[in-house]
Amino acid sequence: MINKLIVFFCCLFFATNEKTPKTDLHPIPKSMIQKVDTAKIDTPSDGQIYNAKVLEDFFRKLEENESNKNQKINIVHIGDSHIQGDLMTNEIRKNLQQKFGNGGRGLVFPYQLAKTNGSYNERFRSNRTWESYRNIYPVKNNPIGLCGIGLWRDTGGFVMEMNVKDPSYKFNTIKIITPQNQNMFDLAISSKINSIQTTEPKVITHKIKKGEVLGTIADKYNVSIAEIKRDNNLKSNNIRAGRTLKIATKETKQKTISMSEFVPLAIESDSYSHYYNSENALSRIFLIPNKEAKDYELNGIVLEKDASGIIYSGIGVNGAKYSDYNKYPLFFEQLKSLHPDLLIFSLGTNESYDHLDAGNYIKELREFISNIKAQNINAPIIVMTPPPSLLRRKPNNYINDYAREIIETAQKDGFAVWDLYDEFGGMSGIKQLKVQGLIGPDWVHYSKKGYEKQGNLFTQAFLRTYDNFKLKK
Repeated sequence: MINKLIVFFCCLFFATNEKTPKTDLHPIPKSMIQKVDTAKIDTPSDGQIYNAKVLEDFFRKLEENESNKNQKINIVHIGDSHIQGDLMTNEIRKNLQQKFGNGGRGLVFPYQLAKTNGSYNERFRSNRTWESYRNIYPVKNNPIGLCGIGLWRDTGGFVMEMNVKDPSYKFNTIKIITPQNQNMFDLAISSKINSIQTTEPKVITHKIKKGEVLGTIADKYNVSIAEIKRDNNLKSNNIRAGRTLKIATKETKQKTISMSEFVPLAIESDSYSHYYNSENALSRIFLIPNKEAKDYELNGIVLEKDASGIIYSGIGVNGAKYSDYNKYPLFFEQLKSLHPDLLIFSLGTNESYDHLDAGNYIKELREFISNIKAQNINAPIIVMTPPPSLLRRKPNNYINDYAREIIETAQKDGFAVWDLYDEFGGMSGIKQLKVQGLIGPDWVHYSKKGYEKQGNLFTQAFLRTYDNFKLKK
């Protein structure tokens, strides 16, 4: 009997100590973590990407470029406000480009001209106002395409200036994306000064003396009373001594008028964009009206370097859902212009605010993927589960359901998954995110530190999965 009890307690001891908690840059206590119930799912260990076999062709291309450094690799990350701000994606971009090479900044958009937030890497300004409209609003006949926000004007006379603030994203090639690839914009990097010689009336000033009237002053300078009144905004003939009058005489004087004119660059075109290649790296450029265009509609700008490596483009719209992107066919048509080798999706938080159940969430995700494949875009896909958040200050169980359904659907639908929900501790870990300063006061959006941590964790998971692929060869 004693021997049996010893065996029982030994088994109990080893059973409770067989699992080692995984480490993290910002450890979240296990007591705060609620995992997605994946007991029946073949989930990855050590934070790797689930169903990574769908990424093998992409990893082979990545490995080939590591050796030969002879190609650009395009990654496109699509999402909501978490992506529009470019904090998480900028961290991923920097990390991957440090390892695999910097092929360029990728897709950018004049968010400032649309009166909303965007990336810190570049700044836009214009001498004219622009109309804008987001894909989250009801469908209208507005040019909403690749960036999920339409930006347009119906008159010229504008200059749009773009400045790249981060010197690592100076560019040699700039591509302009417009509806149906119409030639609406010219590009310029400098201006010339045109001088015109002309003449203008010689204007003198006359100080009114005591006793003078408009008639005598007009006779003195050989002008009319009406002309004096017009030039001085006088409503009557009454004048006072001591005041001065402007008198436009019949004499003329020479005048030089200088005008600044931008010099258009030689732009080429292909099936997707109008573009310009420069031998020298640029950090500033101007978009000006194409003289033959009547409308000016901008869907995005792509910046590339004369170098192999990663181009990491982010597409995000505040408040967006899969269904919002699905409303606009132009988005999917223009997605081809980025030539994606890998697609990453980060959507779900806004669906939860609509109380969309997990089944319909997956239905919208599937429609989104179907619309992409209808454009013959066959890049592998990584779906990120939404991060933990509260729903009107209460636990957001919709997010938990989405995470579970995404993982359960991945193998059948042929996409990979990175479980951000699990990495950030699930719903029970959200208080610890607040303590660590990772989530914002609304319990939905994250702090700069929080988004950067998301980017670093994804990079680590991506590189671990890639290294695992190379070890298995």
